[in-house]
Amino acid sequence: MAKSKTLETAFEELEDLIRQMENKETSLEESFKLYTAGMKLVKYCNDSLDKVEKKLIEVSEEE
Repeated sequence: MAKSKTLETAFEELEDLIRQMENKETSLEESFKLYTAGMKLVKYCNDSLDKVEKKLIEVSEEE
């Protein structure tokens, strides 16, 4: 995973992985690899969103 990946980039990559998995010509083995990569991206997205949520809570508590 790239160091400076943005949340938007991660979502685009997830959409691409989904398209590849939906392709009927994608083998089961390749689908599993895509699924694994997708789960890593989902974790990255969740972690990023959690950080933003924590910052928003801090900001709102300061006001």
